This record gives sequence, C-alpha cells and structure tokens, in this order.
Amino acid sequence: MAIDRRREAAGGGPGRQPPLGQENGALPPGDAASSVPLGGRAGHGSGGEIQPLPSPHPAGGGQHSSCCSAASAPSLLLLDYDGSVLPFLGGLGGGYQKTLVLLTWIPALFIGFSQFSDSFLLDQPNFWCREAGKGAELAGVTATGRWGAEDLVNWTSPPTTLIFTAAWGSAGHLSNWSGADRGDTPPLPSPPDKGGNASNCDCHAWDYGIRTGLVQNVVSKWDLVCDNAWKVHIAKFSLLVGLIFGYLITGCIADWVGRRPVLLCSITFILIFGLTVALSVNVTMFSTLRFFEGFCLAGIILTLYALRIELCPPGKRFMITMVASFVAMAGQFLMPGLAALCRDWQVLQALIICPFLLMLLYWSVFPESLRWLMATQQFESAKKLILHFTQKNCMSPESDIKGVMPELEKELSRRPKKVCIVKMVGTRNLWKNIVVLCVNSLTGYGIHHCFARSMMGHEVKVPLLENFYADYYTMASIALASCLAMCVVVRFLGRRGGLLLFMILTALASLLQLGLLNLIGKYSQHPDSGMSDSVKDKFSIAFSIVGMFASHAVGSLSVFFCAEITPTVIRCGGLGLVLASAGFGMLTAPIIELHNQKGYFLHHIIFACCTLICIICILLLPESRDQSLPESISNGEHYTRQPLLPHKKGEQPLLLTNAELKDYSGLHDAAAAMGDALPDGATANGMRSCGSGRGLP
Repeated sequence: MAIDRRREAAGGGPGRQPPLGQENGALPPGDAASSVPLGGRAGHGSGGEIQPLPSPHPAGGGQHSSCCSAASAPSLLLLDYDGSVLPFLGGLGGGYQKTLVLLTWIPALFIGFSQFSDSFLLDQPNFWCREAGKGAELAGVTATGRWGAEDLVNWTSPPTTLIFTAAWGSAGHLSNWSGADRGDTPPLPSPPDKGGNASNCDCHAWDYGIRTGLVQNVVSKWDLVCDNAWKVHIAKFSLLVGLIFGYLITGCIADWVGRRPVLLCSITFILIFGLTVALSVNVTMFSTLRFFEGFCLAGIILTLYALRIELCPPGKRFMITMVASFVAMAGQFLMPGLAALCRDWQVLQALIICPFLLMLLYWSVFPESLRWLMATQQFESAKKLILHFTQKNCMSPESDIKGVMPELEKELSRRPKKVCIVKMVGTRNLWKNIVVLCVNSLTGYGIHHCFARSMMGHEVKVPLLENFYADYYTMASIALASCLAMCVVVRFLGRRGGLLLFMILTALASLLQLGLLNLIGKYSQHPDSGMSDSVKDKFSIAFSIVGMFASHAVGSLSVFFCAEITPTVIRCGGLGLVLASAGFGMLTAPIIELHNQKGYFLHHIIFACCTLICIICILLLPESRDQSLPESISNGEHYTRQPLLPHKKGEQPLLLTNAELKDYSGLHDAAAAMGDALPDGATANGMRSCGSGRGLP
C-alpha cells in the first residue's frame, strides 16, 4: 500500500531505514541492540549512555543507496578501537605503550620554557636617560653618584608595565652601568605619581634596570622604549599569532597526512627558526622569526596532545593529560632560574630551543597513531604497526581472543578514507559541541587576563606583588592549584560537571568584582561608612585570585573536553579550533596593553557576559567520562547530551530510553497492517466524513 511504496521510495526495502540520531541521544527502535559493539560504557554519574553509531543493515536486507552501505562499511570489530584493538595490544599495560606516553611527557618541559619565554625576553624594564659624552653625569644622578631631589625629573618608568619594582638591586641588574663599585649604586626612587616624565623620551640613550635576572633583554638591546615601546607588543603578538595560525593549519594537515609527519616537521623547523631568533639583528627580524617559531610550536603541542589522548584507554586519558600539564608547569617554575643562569637573552633563547634536538630521535622511535590509521581505514599500515606493537610487547598471537587480525586481513584491500574538519559543518550535533567549547576556551583565557591585571595592575598597591618574581610565581602557583583542583573535581563531577562548576566560579568572581567593588568604592567616599580603599583592594585581590583559579581550569578543561568528543578522523582539526580560540583569548592582553589599557573595563564586561552564556551552553554538552573515543563523524554525532544528574529510582524521565522505546516498536507495524486492511476512507476512529480533509462541495 501507500506506506510500503513510501518505504521502497526511501530505499529501505522491506526494512526501515534508520533515521538520524535524535537530540536526546535515543536511537531508533531495533538499532540499539545492533550497535552495542561500538558503545561506550556508562559513565559514573553521567545519567545515561552516549549512543554509538548504529550498525548498517546486513547484506540480505535493504541497503542504503549511499556510500554508507553494508558493502562499503568496514568490520565493526575494527572500528571499535577501545573495545577490541586496544585490549588486544594490552591497553596501557604494555611496555611499549608506556614508553610512548613517556615520550609525549618529556617535550612538555621544553614547551613550558617556550610558552613563558616572553615574560623574560620582552619584559619592560625600568629605564632612565643617559647623557652621551665623556665624563657626563648619568641623567638623574648627582656628581657624587647619589640621587637628589631634583633627579626625579629625569626618571622614566615604562608606560605600560604592570608591576613596579621597589628596588632593582635585588630583583634585577643594571645594563650599561659604569659605577665604580657596588657602593656607588644609587637607590632606585619611587616611580613618579603621574606621567610627567615624557620629556625623557628626548634622550638618545638609556640605562635599564632589568628585573628578570638578565643583563640584557630584547627591550634594552634595541631601546624599545618611549616612541618604540609599541614594538614590544608587536613582538608579543608575533608568537601568539603564530600559535593561532599553527593550530588551525597543522590541525587540518595532521588529520590528512597523519600526526607523525606533522610532529617531525614541526620539530625540524622550530630548531631552524628558534635558533635563528637568537641571531636577530633588529626587532623586525625578531618578531618575524618568532611568528614562525610559534607556528612550529603549535604543531608540536597539538600533535603531542592528540597522540597522548589516542594512546590511552578511557579510564586513563585525563590522568595522562594532567601529568603532561604538570610537566609543562615545571618548565614555568624553572624558567626564572634558567634566565638567571644565562644572563643574556640570546643565550636564553638558544638554551630554550636546543632541547628540541633530542626530539629528532623521534624519527626512529615514535610511530604513527594506530587509532588514526584504523579510523581512516589504512589497514595495511595498521597491520604492520600492530605487529610492531606485539613484537615490542612480546605478545603471542593467541592473545587475540576477539579475532582482530583475521578481520584485519579481510579489509586490507580497502582504500583509505580521510576526512577534513570542514565536514563538521554538515553535522547536526558535533559542530554545536565544538563551537560551545571554542567559546568556553576563548572566554576562559580571555577573562584570565582581566583578573591578572586587577591583581597585578597599578591600581592595587600590594608590596608583595610589586616584585617581578612574586608576580611570576603567584601566577604559576594559581595555575598549579587550579590543575590540582581539576583532578579532584573531574573525578567526582565528570567533564561536563567540572567545566560547569569552574565556569560558575569564574562568572561569580567577575560579576562580584565588577559590581560589588564599585559599590564598596561608592560607600568608601562617605567618612562614616568605615570603609577605605584598602578594603576595596583586598576584595579585588580575593576575587582576582578566585577568577584566575577558575578561568585557568575552564580553558584547560575545554581543550581536553574537545579532544574527547571530537572524532579521531578530525580530532586534530577540532583541537586546533579550540586551541586557536584560546590563543585569541590570550591575544586580548597585548592588545589592551598596546592601547595603554584603554577599553579594559569594557573588555572585562564583555567576557563577564560571555561567562553567563557559557554556563547555559555547557548544559548542551555530552558527558565523555569513561566513554570510548568516537572514531568517525557518525560516532561523534551520537555523542549527544544527557541529563546532568542521574534519574532517581521511581522517577519518570521526560524522554524515553532505548529500552522503553522497544515496548512501542510494534505500534508502527500494527498501524501499517491496520492501514492495509481498512478501506481508503477509514481512519483510526471511524470513517472519514465527506468534508474532512477536502474542501466542502
């Protein structure tokens, strides 16, 4: 009848064609059982199961007319990497897998050095005029080598520096200083209250008090002060912009040609560009080479992150990733000592890049991602790599209980099927998940600078934070505490619950800082209020610490979340989008500094509003804890949202589950049979009236 004709026209034949996955994560009746081999395990507290890809119809049934027919689909056993291939290789218990994970941790230390090198190479030191000519006095210094009251006129402090040091004698070193001995070193006066020292920009030479342990850095090398101060911010832009472009481009390339070629090429070129940076002859050359250094550094960060995720079983992914984060933080903590050891910025730059020479050994010891080879149906290369794994782990063929190798032999003739990140646009749920995580990453890293400036800025006078090292280690300690808290929170609340909690904390800290502090400042003007500016400053510091703590966790967890829910075939491309969004968030810091902090308050308000939007959007994300990684785009489409909290016993859920849908699966067939038996004018409630459904005569 009519129902059968519509089925045949749809290409389903006698059976029904499975519709697309619904937004509540439920599969059509009859498909849930057939898709069990690819399913993930129910996460603890996830409130539901992440639905896998429905299996195609058997060859005897109705086949799809598209490329997704049963004849073109590979074996489900091979596509279930976490359930069949990884256990066959011993999971993370194999010695070779542990070695590979260790090889992804070691470069995190070098990456930490490179990521935080700007704080030392481009730190804006205290500076003052130096008059030319033999026997001329240093500007601002009397003939006796001591500072007089009138000498403050010749003092110039960097207009955009965030922290003023009380004394450079302990925090840094003088460059171009010709005092006879240490006893003649003048004490550093307090910076002027207002910017009335612009006349010092008429000087042709300056002396510098560098606070970072270096004798000379990029600013003092090329006198990037006064009219040339904007070049410092351009140099900071160059590394960040290089990272952004690198994440976007190398991510797409890694999905097409593989993780290993991108990693090895990035290592080679970062050695070339990074060492050439140390030989720069002017700031233009320095900034240009830093862009390419950032581009190559992005390729290393992204591919190592993806390889680390793809090597691990579901229960170990977060732990392995956090260990790499702690190793990178070790590089951040060691960076001041490295700078004090090198003393010169060129030596420091070379010392940061030289450890990447050790990664040249990866050409011979680090293989391609087996998970990516299986997902892109490169079964010939995958077979060789599986044999390599079994040989390294001293495994016998009898351990292949599920028959992975026999199934692999049947699929060797298949052509590779690679996918670009652009395919994400045609999906229903996957692109929404990635866009939400991009906005979260952008907001987390963008608002982090707002909190940092509120705590370290000139409007908050805290003696402890007026020293470069106190500033630097405070930021590093907050990041370390944030990562430690992530380990605890994610263990109990999962990925989505943890991200939601940290985003709520970020929004509260931001809104309280914007609203409550203005209210306190308003009441502090009244003499009888009992409030002073010091109370406002203490509240500002407290909210800033909470905000930095939570926003760092938001950014880091967004990147990890994206790596888990993005399918293997486009994982690097999805990671590149989220990491590039994080780079845009970090890019707002030098932009605001370039405009001399103009628009900072509006900047903070915009990101505060974004936190409220993100809180709502996070609820749309799935929970990926203890779930298998999606391998294809179709797998990723069925990573759909579940309730944030599990259903209580006896509580009726709003949406039916797969088991409940099976109870109603016979209704469609019964309705079709009833339609065949009834006359054309019959309905479920009786005969159709003369005027129903048609116009009256």
